[in-house]
Amino acid sequence: MANLRVAVDVGGTFTDVCIFDEETQEMRVTKVPSTPHDPMLAVMGGVERANINLADVSLFSHGTTVATNALITRKFPASAMITTRGFRDVIEIRDGTKDDLWDAYNDVSGPYIRRRDRFEVTERIDFSGKVVTPLDEVEARRLAALLRKRGTTTIAVCFINSYANPANEIRMREILQEELPEATVSASAEILPEIFEHDRFNTAVSNAVLAPLVTGYVDRLATQLKDGGYSGDLLLLHSGGGSMTPRMVKRYPVRLAASGIAAGAIAAKHVAQQCGFENAVGLDMGGTSTDICLVSDGELRITKEWHVEYGHPIVFPSIEVMTIGAGGGSLAHIDIAGSLRNGPQSAGAAPGPACYNTGGEEPTNCDANLALNRLGTSLAGGAKSLDRDLSLAAIKRVISEPLGMEEAEAAHAILQVANANMADAVRLISIRRGYDPRDFALIAFGGAGALHGAEVARELNIPTVVVPANPGVTSALGCLLVDIRHDLSAMFTGLASESDPAEIEARFATLEREASSRLRHEGVSDENAVLQREISMRYAGQWRSLSVPIGSGRGALDTAIETFHQEHEREFAFRQDDQPVEIYQLLLSAVGKTPKPAFIPAPQLNADPGPPVSTREVYFGDAGWLSTPVYDRAQLPAGATFPGPAIIDQLDSTSVVPPRTTAEIDGWGNIRIHLHDLSSSKES
Repeated sequence: MANLRVAVDVGGTFTDVCIFDEETQEMRVTKVPSTPHDPMLAVMGGVERANINLADVSLFSHGTTVATNALITRKFPASAMITTRGFRDVIEIRDGTKDDLWDAYNDVSGPYIRRRDRFEVTERIDFSGKVVTPLDEVEARRLAALLRKRGTTTIAVCFINSYANPANEIRMREILQEELPEATVSASAEILPEIFEHDRFNTAVSNAVLAPLVTGYVDRLATQLKDGGYSGDLLLLHSGGGSMTPRMVKRYPVRLAASGIAAGAIAAKHVAQQCGFENAVGLDMGGTSTDICLVSDGELRITKEWHVEYGHPIVFPSIEVMTIGAGGGSLAHIDIAGSLRNGPQSAGAAPGPACYNTGGEEPTNCDANLALNRLGTSLAGGAKSLDRDLSLAAIKRVISEPLGMEEAEAAHAILQVANANMADAVRLISIRRGYDPRDFALIAFGGAGALHGAEVARELNIPTVVVPANPGVTSALGCLLVDIRHDLSAMFTGLASESDPAEIEARFATLEREASSRLRHEGVSDENAVLQREISMRYAGQWRSLSVPIGSGRGALDTAIETFHQEHEREFAFRQDDQPVEIYQLLLSAVGKTPKPAFIPAPQLNADPGPPVSTREVYFGDAGWLSTPVYDRAQLPAGATFPGPAIIDQLDSTSVVPPRTTAEIDGWGNIRIHLHDLSSSKES
């Protein structure tokens, strides 16, 4: 009988595998180097290294970077866009904004489909959905013949106002399928039936260019798993924090564009709730980047304003995650002004940090941690040996000699810059949203998160740091915790006071029928289906809107309006109860509940941590070099408590417990670090 749940998360440096045995309730993990040229090789390599018999697997969940990497590298198949005559350049004109408003030389990158591959046809729908000009079918077939001649089989159809009436767009898609049966066609009204042409067009274009790449990868992986004995559906994590089966991935491949990032956020929420924290900041520091998320009142923040590259929006609900170039492999360098910088450039898996001895010559955060003895001389349970002398040499040549510093001071400075960058990112996702970091716990994970978590928390006056039981594979754990999920929307504009609640109810009912159909298509039973409504509103005259939950029945709209006032005050520090509220959009989340691992805590005793496995000199900034005990995480019992400084080594990560802190092991196997010297902490 199948008794294993397996999750695989592909990162920039390592691919992590998490295996939960339903019979024994035991979790085991492993890591293998990522294979950027073909991520599937690392996925199957991880399965092999973990000695998994696929016939024993009841669920296989996967967070993938295939879509993200494709958008970054722009290695797309030959693609075309078909739009209303006169609107060929909507995705190039964009919305007029820039990532850096004051940099006149920093231009936004070009569209995913070049201008010569964007075509126009005669048709027009007005704002209300009225067909002003029917689709010219002769012209449409002539264009299809041209695309056939050019060998184009990936097409996005993006017509003006198709969200109000998709008739012309659907007819164009039908003609293309008749003339080019082998083509993959993405119609914007089916992908994203929402107003704002640039957002809708670009989301449809992204969906189109990713379709052949993502579908090919998913099909190959599903076939490999099936051939190995796996009989279930491959579940793929998407940006909204749910999973999709391969059938739905073929329709909405763009939803995988932030797949791996979402896994870490879901795991951070799980660990925070496990430890009794309703408010938490997730700090997922990997080899290439750091992903930061926020959990407030037990829920992750969701955004619809995100992108892989600035200027190319993907308007699907996504867990709000801020990513910065601060990872274990981030390069330290001196800029032209003589200042020390850290990232965003990364050594990645190849050539890797200098200490890997695989060709890397520039110092990284990994090298700095190794130089200060915060990190041991091996990674991933001995799979990777590290050379401290190479780290010291790189730091000396690139940083310490040019700045006139000792190697230890230079290495510490490298880490201080990295920590400051991460602390600034946490401020942006918390203080900028109206949240006080002192009211939160910091969940530090990823291969390097536990090395930096306490220092980042001290910078922000966060009183408690939680390091999950297996920090290096926490994102893979997140893949085990997700449900099947779809997000649907419909435009509904008008003043709330003039809107008919019965009409709103009818529109939600239409969305719910579509949602239920999708879930049944993916094998979700009605008793495991959960539909969650939200309504997007704004004060009349505003541009931005806020989404709040809404129920059904009498009084649901009035309750939602009051919730909107409260959320607006929290987000923007003011509310205007006398100002008319305008409804903008109806939103529906369809969740198909999947079985989750049942984690059982160990009994907590006031246990002694026992003797350390070794002691080594570790550099702690102002405190200098301190004799520091090194513990083996596998030997620390639940309930063990000990003061810093200390180093805790385990298979997939290393935790640093600095001076002026206390560490304890809870019943879930998490390491909790309590900071005692905060200047204005709210810790009670």
